Amino acid sequence: MIKIFCGNIVHAPKFGELEIIEHGYIALKDGVIAYIGQEMPTDWAVYEFNYFYDRLIMPSFCDMHLHAPQYPMLGMGMDLPLLDWLNTYTFKTEARFCDTEYAREVYAKLAQELIDNGTTRVVTFGSIHTDSTLILMEEFENAGITGYVGKVNMDRNGGTNLEETTEESIRETERWLERCADFKYIKPILTPRFTPSCTNELMSALGKLAKTHDLRVQSHLSENTSEIAWVGDLHPDCKQYWETYDKYGLWKSHTVMAHCVHSDKRERDAIKANDVVVAHCPASNVNLVSGVAPIRTMLDEGLWVTLGSDIAGGDVLSMLGVITEAIKSSKIKRIESNWTKDFLSVAEAFYLGTTAGAKYFGGGDGFAIGDKFHAVVIKDSDAIDVKQLSIRERFERAIYRTKEQDIIAVYSDGRRVK
Repeated sequence: MIKIFCGNIVHAPKFGELEIIEHGYIALKDGVIAYIGQEMPTDWAVYEFNYFYDRLIMPSFCDMHLHAPQYPMLGMGMDLPLLDWLNTYTFKTEARFCDTEYAREVYAKLAQELIDNGTTRVVTFGSIHTDSTLILMEEFENAGITGYVGKVNMDRNGGTNLEETTEESIRETERWLERCADFKYIKPILTPRFTPSCTNELMSALGKLAKTHDLRVQSHLSENTSEIAWVGDLHPDCKQYWETYDKYGLWKSHTVMAHCVHSDKRERDAIKANDVVVAHCPASNVNLVSGVAPIRTMLDEGLWVTLGSDIAGGDVLSMLGVITEAIKSSKIKRIESNWTKDFLSVAEAFYLGTTAGAKYFGGGDGFAIGDKFHAVVIKDSDAIDVKQLSIRERFERAIYRTKEQDIIAVYSDGRRVK
């Protein structure tokens, strides 16, 4: 099936560079991008035409770090630092997902809200509960989301209702992995919550699973100074936080590490050398008073930086909101650096929320030929004075001002899902 789309195309093939094709065309063949350009393609005699002439067509968004079972507590506990917030709100909320009916209700709503806001690719934490994590994967597939979901591993420091034995955590992870073969669009990712929540025995077992099954890994790194000190007490043999993952085989290419707020040069060098992915979560870092990550420094050093909502530490699920939070946080860092570090431009932050994340899922540069079509169509032409604005100006305003109802179509993996 050939589908042709017409509209104002805006994407970011390179960091900091926008390509704008006013009233341009994208052609799909079986959901795969076969053409993008200014002229109407004439290679096909029969096709379905999708006319979005004055709308904005942009790549859909990638959320590289979110906690699905924290969705019910969005906006709660924002006056607490990380470790207090976890113990006061988070662990209690996640413990409720032992109830699979509750999980089904919550995850169906989360999946739909992600799609409604134009997020089609995710890297997501579930909870320690195998069956609820499988429900999460199912609801994501039903909604049209693609990506990775992890059953959380946690055999210490979770309290009475959110803690597994080491043997149970390993056994349930293996059971979960067996069931993951049932899914087409959502794949498993090993998920030690963070070093303080996993014993050495569990970390070692997860490292063996990662190697045996060639699995990707996600966790947290250097988010908060109290957390870093705690990790140091637990692992006195390691000079730095990242080494607690490395010694068990969990620090490798495509491992996703959320935050990295306090990663120094040595830790950043280890991130780059091992092709580890930074999931920058600007809203969460400020909300939980963790700090402001040195994103410009990371980018200048060649690290692979992406964006995550980190709900519910982050209070914004829409990745458009996360993109603007990333810009604002980088401006705070510019102030802190006595104006020696540039803040992120809109085009740069947009790249981090789209292309940089898409590469984790095998995507190319923006709307790349040969890629599955992941896109949003945004209605902004009803805005005041829109006829006096360039497409670039309309794009920038859309990044800051788009609401859920302004996203009139969403495509994921070549399928229309909204």
